[in-house]
Amino acid sequence: MVRSLGQEAYFADRLGKQDTGHGLLLVAWDGQEPVGDVYVWLAPAEEPELRAHLPGVALLTHLEVVPWRRKQGIGTELLWAAEDRLSALGHERVALGVGLENEDAQRLYLRRGYTEWPYGQVATTEVVYHPDGRHELRPERCRIMVRRLAPVS
Repeated sequence: MVRSLGQEAYFADRLGKQDTGHGLLLVAWDGQEPVGDVYVWLAPAEEPELRAHLPGVALLTHLEVVPWRRKQGIGTELLWAAEDRLSALGHERVALGVGLENEDAQRLYLRRGYTEWPYGQVATTEVVYHPDGRHELRPERCRIMVRRLAPVS
C-alpha cells in the first residue's frame, strides 16, 4: 500500500488501531495496486462537539484516491463499502468532516446523501504524514456532514 499511497506511518497507525477494534481500514484495489482508502473510525470521536451531538456515530476519515484515478468513482465505491459495513454492524448513521476548501469532496458527499449538521463548523486537527515517518499536526476547520444509513434486511 505504501508504494502507491505513501504515508507508511499512517497505515501502520491505522492497522494497529484496527487490530484493537478502534476502526476499519478499507482499501480500493485495481488488480494488485491499491488506488484509494478510507478509515472507518468506530471509537469515540476526538472532538467534544461530535461526542456531544453524535454519540456513538461512526466517522469516516482520510478518504483518499490516488491522483491519477480520481473522478472515476473510486471515492464513491469506498463510501458505499464503508456505509455497507457500518449498516451490517448495526449503525444507523455515519458522519465525516470535510475541509472548508475541499469543494470536490463536499460535492461527492452531497451527491451521496450527506447533509451538513446544524451545529456549525468544528475545529479539528489534520495529521500530515511525511515520507520520512514524521507527522505534523495542523489545525483545520471542517464542515460536519451526516448521513442516515439504510438498515440491512
